[in-house]
This record gives sequence, C-alpha cells and structure tokens, in this order.
Amino acid sequence: MTDRERVLAVLRYQPYDRLPVVHFGFLWETLVKWRDEGHLTDEEIRGVGDGNPADFALSGKLGFDFNYHTLFQPNAGLAPGFESKVIREFPDGSQHILDGQGVVLLYVPGAGSIQPDVDHLLKDRRAWEDLYRPKLQFSPLRVEQAAVPAVDRMLPFNQGGREYLVRDERTHLVGLRCGSLYGVIRGWLTLEGSCYLMADDPDLFTEMIDVNAELQYQCTKAALESGAKFDYAHFWEDICYKNGPLISPALFEEKVGPHYQRITDLVRSYGIDILSLDCDGMIDALIPTWFNHGVNTMFPIEVGTWGASIEPWRKQYGKGMLGVGGMEKKIFGRDFAAIDAEVERLRRLVDLGGFLPCPDHRIADDAKWDNVRYYCDRMHGVFGG
Repeated sequence: MTDRERVLAVLRYQPYDRLPVVHFGFLWETLVKWRDEGHLTDEEIRGVGDGNPADFALSGKLGFDFNYHTLFQPNAGLAPGFESKVIREFPDGSQHILDGQGVVLLYVPGAGSIQPDVDHLLKDRRAWEDLYRPKLQFSPLRVEQAAVPAVDRMLPFNQGGREYLVRDERTHLVGLRCGSLYGVIRGWLTLEGSCYLMADDPDLFTEMIDVNAELQYQCTKAALESGAKFDYAHFWEDICYKNGPLISPALFEEKVGPHYQRITDLVRSYGIDILSLDCDGMIDALIPTWFNHGVNTMFPIEVGTWGASIEPWRKQYGKGMLGVGGMEKKIFGRDFAAIDAEVERLRRLVDLGGFLPCPDHRIADDAKWDNVRYYCDRMHGVFGG
C-alpha cells in the first residue's frame, strides 16, 4: 500500500497494513535549533514548507512518513493584500507594523509569542466598501496561479498554463483548502472589533460573511472543475481559545452554517468524503455546526490544557466523526518514558478506527531531536511499520 492509501483506509475504517506516522510541520525556530545542534544543515532547512521536497527529506530523516498538512491552496484571501509597512518605531526597538490583512501589530524583537494587534483598518462600512470588498472578488487567476504541492510527479493536466496533480498516480495525500468562512473575518476585525460589529451593525457583519463565503465557494468550485483530484477537503478557522469559541455558537450556526453546507455539498459531489477542519482551542460548542453541515474530520485535536480527544466526540457523534491529531507534542521536550506513555495512550484511540495520530500543531522549539526520532520509531514499532 502507498501512504496515501493507508491514510484513506484509516479514515474510512478499511483494512490497512500499517499506520502511517505523520506530522503537521515544524516551527522555523525548531529547525534552526536542530541545525545549531548539528542534526541538520543550512541546506536541509532552507525552504522547508508543507509537502515540498525539503519537507519530505526532513520527514524521512526523522522517521515520519510525510506531512499530513499538504494542500493545494487557491488564493482565497485579500487580493491584493495590503502593503506591509512599519508605521511607528519605539526607542526599545519595538514597532507597529501594518500587515497584509490591514491589522496593525506590535512587533517586539526576540518575542516568541503571537504578535498582539493594536489597531485595524476595517472599522466601518466605508472601510469595508472601499478597502476590503474590492479585494474579495473572484477571478480564475486565484486558482490558476496558486501553488501546487510538489509531491511525487506532475502529470499533464493543464489549466490556465499550470499542471496539476492527478490523484491516482500519487503515493502521498494532497488536500484541497476550501478556505475560512469566519476566522479570516475575525482576523480583519480583530477579536474586539468583531465582537462590537456583531452588535453594532449586524447587517454589515452578515454581509462580510456572505461575501467572503461566496469567494471561498467560487475558489473551491474552480479548483474542483480544473480536473485536479484531491484526497480530502480542508477548512481553517482558529476561532476558539482554551475556554471556548470567540463567537456565539447560535450566531455561528445561523450565519456561517449554511455556507459550510453549500461548500461541503459541492465537495462531496466530486467524490471527496473526508472533509476536515483546523480550529484551535476548545471547539466543542462549535462542533455541531461543522458536523451537521458536512465537516466530518477534526484536525488537529488539541490535547492542550483541556484534554481534547477523539474519544468523547466519537461517543457523542458516532463513527461519522473522524479525527487527525491528538498527539501531545509537548512530550517531545521531555524523555523517552513520556513518549512511551503517549504512544500507549494513542493505541486505545487508534483502536477506535477513523483516527490518525499526529502531533497537535507544528513541532515546537522545545522538541529534542532524539525524542522525535524515538517517537517515530516507537509508532512504527507499535503500529506495524
């Protein structure tokens, strides 16, 4: 069996010869640390990106089969994005930087955490009409000029001058990114701004969701119509923290749920039966909207401080609820005994079926090279590899 066939078999409750050992990429700081420790060279870490040749080579050196997060990604965002620029500098070296999404971030040299927002452009209808809505119009170029994952070999299907991967000739998984229906809007508005807009101008809030969702739909449709074949569909949101969602579940169901249904219906009409979603945090209150509107695979499943697991979701939603993730990546910074315990915990979850373990998020810079290699060896040994 190929790795692609193995993953599809796992998620479809079909027989497979061994469980693929996959990951979700690496933080750049992790690669730099491993280079400085002598495990990697500058050449080996240069240009590493999800699913590209450098990523495959690094995966093999560690013992992973491949990076699960390998996607064809139409340009479904602001086009063009805003020009990133420094708008203010401070004596301590920190800066206010306008990013490509129109959000002003506080950059502090050496800080490793997410940069906090201090301002944003999208504050009212005028900004929406003048600055944002014109950047959210569909064009075939959004798909024709998108990056194609450099997995295996290219085959001669041509669309707008680009060659696309044909599924049946691949040995590795490639998904189709179907965009973000609310998370990207929360990013433009900032968390505080989005909360105010829901109450202050619900019509504008709804319009933003509808316009953005139409763009995601058209990009997904064009990618599918190109003739390229995809193994799964994938959404991104990141609209939860450790205590729950950043939007009312009832409002999310009302405003966003129908758009999920429209896109998942489209995707399924092309024979794609694995539809996954990436959302951080405690997602439990939003799962009903996703699951009832066609999303059937949670990815990643954050162990985090709240102990997320596929097991309670499987009990609640049945075998239709699939999962990728759920491996506590923090143990990479501990010792072999912690890794052994984590692999044993995963054994019970794998036995449920429809679940593929994967470190929950990119491997962080506290990860020890030997621990990651040991994890891969143990996973191959325990799960038949």
